[in-house]
Amino acid sequence: MTFSDSINALDSACARKIESVLAVLTPGEVRDFFPDLLWEQLKQLSGDFRWVNSQDMSEEAFHRELALINPEVLIACWKTPLLPAVLPKRLRYVCHLTGSVKHIVSRHHIEQGLRVTNWGGSISRVVAEGALLHILCCLRRVPAWCLAMHKEGAWKNGDTETASLFDRKVGLHGFGLVARELVKLIRPFGVEINVFAPDVTPAIERDWGVRNTATLDGLFAENDVIVELAPFIPETTRIIDERRLRLLRPGSVFVNVARGGVVDETALVRVAREGRVQFGLDVFEVEPLASDHPLRGLLNVSLTPHLAGPTNDRRRDAGAWALRNLSAYANGQPLSALMTPHNYDQKT
Repeated sequence: MTFSDSINALDSACARKIESVLAVLTPGEVRDFFPDLLWEQLKQLSGDFRWVNSQDMSEEAFHRELALINPEVLIACWKTPLLPAVLPKRLRYVCHLTGSVKHIVSRHHIEQGLRVTNWGGSISRVVAEGALLHILCCLRRVPAWCLAMHKEGAWKNGDTETASLFDRKVGLHGFGLVARELVKLIRPFGVEINVFAPDVTPAIERDWGVRNTATLDGLFAENDVIVELAPFIPETTRIIDERRLRLLRPGSVFVNVARGGVVDETALVRVAREGRVQFGLDVFEVEPLASDHPLRGLLNVSLTPHLAGPTNDRRRDAGAWALRNLSAYANGQPLSALMTPHNYDQKT
């Protein structure tokens, strides 16, 4: 469904007004997630709709507002503080506009029956686009040339080395929604796509045209490009260690748009300093990245400050997704991207 389709569908979709809706969002979040008609559509879902500015809001102040308003539905985003352990009696549903819900709700809240959704697959294609950006920047050596041309007046010479994505072998660690969108983006390059993920079945291999690799070591050793897409959970913490990084072929590319904690960053720095592998990094163990971090200034490292998520202009896709869920809730229909205790544990 397109953005316009979402707007048109919502005009007649909601048969019941939600009793009370509280949106705890910053002005910037309102602007980006609910531009144009989306904000008006949101307000029409309830006869009692209230917006509270969460910019610099303390947890204590949030809990006071929540208890005072006692909404049926809470709309949350990046700056919304953690819910209290004991919820207001009327609160039934938290519609979270972004990805990880763990800074908003606890597992106990979900076990007690609180319905919680996130942005699901609404922004997966944009994250995949960010991964493709880093792949191409690394292959074409953009970080080195960008700095050299800006600061040193450099130009190509006889030693210039660049590479193409066409006909490469690409390995994906993880095969969730972002990985599947990335497959769509890179398939025109004629790449061979290999995957290491616990939930890839023969049917998925056939439907997506990928090959499941038996081991993570094999994935790293046998591909020209590796894209890290695994969730950050206890089982994956620093799973990409120095030994695995050294399995990467000379001239190969490692891109991480998942979470920094999946990689042993100290080991990554050691390998990156040797210059034999190109790295594209959007996420880091500690964010923001320290101004004196040793990754800064390495010419074989493409850096972005956790920007692979939805660009400002595409956050409206997550807003439209939230509106569809809110309309479904009002009509007693199933919710998309609904959290359960199990998938809460499996999410970053």
